[in-house]
Amino acid sequence: MLWTDGGSRNHGNKLGQHVKKNDKAAWAFLIKMNTDQVARSGGELGATNNRMEVMALLCALKYLVEHNLQNKSILAILDSRYVLDAIQKGWVFGWKRRGWKTSSGTEVANKELWMQMTTLLPRFECLAFQWTKGHQKNEGNIFVDRLLNETMDKMD
Repeated sequence: MLWTDGGSRNHGNKLGQHVKKNDKAAWAFLIKMNTDQVARSGGELGATNNRMEVMALLCALKYLVEHNLQNKSILAILDSRYVLDAIQKGWVFGWKRRGWKTSSGTEVANKELWMQMTTLLPRFECLAFQWTKGHQKNEGNIFVDRLLNETMDKMD
């Protein structure tokens, strides 16, 4: 099983305003296979939580490929509708067909990450996705949320 999460702290911003260049943002993933588990996180300044949500899944998938685990049965549990809808509803492959434009013709946000995602996803033989409500009773989701917040706490 795989859990991912992303978040940002855009303190001082009003609803609808852009993220500031010094706002902290981070991603995290947790992979549990049999009795083994691995967790990773990273952060950057000035990123949106949506960017971090994509980054979390992207980094987790890269880890699985690097460790030759893409042929295993994997359930990815995310609290991000942004990421899940893009994958499960096929939006990401529609964006690719349209030259990385949305159906309304605007540039796709986080395009460079989604481009990498389209090369990684087909490498997985049995990858399923499931949504979970964030910050609730899902142990893995709570873990990755805590990990990404610890990462932001350590950022300058």
